[in-house]
Amino acid sequence: MRKKVLITGNSGVLGKNLVHYLERQYSGQYELVLFDIAQSPEHTARYTTYTGDIRDPQAVGELMKDIDIVVHCASASPSFPEADILDIIIGGTGNLLDNAFGGNQVERFIYISSTSVYGVPEKAPTLETDEVKPYDAYNKGKIQAEALCSAWRDRGKCVTVLRPRSFLGPHRLGTFAILYEWASEGRHFPMLGPGSNRYQLLDVEDLCQAVYLAMSGDPANVSDLFNIGAGEFTTIKEDYQAVLDEAGFGKRIISLPARPMLLLLQVLEKLKLSPFYKRLYMKLNRDYYVSLDKAAAKLGYRPLYSNKQSLIRNYHWYMENRKNTKSLGLGNNAVWNQGVLKYAKIFF
Repeated sequence: MRKKVLITGNSGVLGKNLVHYLERQYSGQYELVLFDIAQSPEHTARYTTYTGDIRDPQAVGELMKDIDIVVHCASASPSFPEADILDIIIGGTGNLLDNAFGGNQVERFIYISSTSVYGVPEKAPTLETDEVKPYDAYNKGKIQAEALCSAWRDRGKCVTVLRPRSFLGPHRLGTFAILYEWASEGRHFPMLGPGSNRYQLLDVEDLCQAVYLAMSGDPANVSDLFNIGAGEFTTIKEDYQAVLDEAGFGKRIISLPARPMLLLLQVLEKLKLSPFYKRLYMKLNRDYYVSLDKAAAKLGYRPLYSNKQSLIRNYHWYMENRKNTKSLGLGNNAVWNQGVLKYAKIFF
């Protein structure tokens, strides 16, 4: 008998890719039930879908009946207002957990957290045992949502928390769309600092692999928290250069002095003229990668794609779909407003 799987946030980047991944590789094992604040037409025609808010106890209570596994992908963009971020991430996750384990007999709960919980990294690689550091609304929300998961795990429930690095794949735009747009127009691309730091990314296909392993592995092993990232990556400059090389215009990454650029970005952020939020740009010139040892040992996680492969795969998806991509927005499945950066193009 197929397990009934509830996926929240199925219209987001991870949600869409996870639905396709499970159907493509494991369709005989799972019956998918999809829940989001807005539904994708491609999903409503093929799956059992519900439209609603993860913070709504009645809606969540109704759809949780007979569910075996919950994969909680829904979240808030770091660009949302602070009150909304905290309410969606903490309140929504708490509501799902309470309904899964308090009122229903869900077997497993898989929460998609983020390596943002580590704040601005001070060492690499980062381990799951390293301190979490409240830094902004988004990572505070993730830290508190993880604590809710841990509380249910301590009560004997099977709860997996995955902390993925920034992931790439079909439908992923956000700040990466800026790189792809400039590359496709035959421009050089600016980088904060020399770009000699190692900056780990993650292919969404590999994140889907980790989710499946949490869904199917021995509960004694998977009921834990895990870093998830690419296994192969070089420097951020070399990895990003791969996209410019793929575009074929002979352009290159241009390094800009880090200290004055950081000051400028802080001013532009306060004036709402920059697409980057502080926690993002403060990490771009640091080594930032996480250890995968625990995920390899307990989940059996084996990433298939390097940073370069993921960036190039995502670039080709962008080129094939850019006419149909969402216009300016705040989510990672929309093109972010470049702010004053669009005027900087003339220099590159």
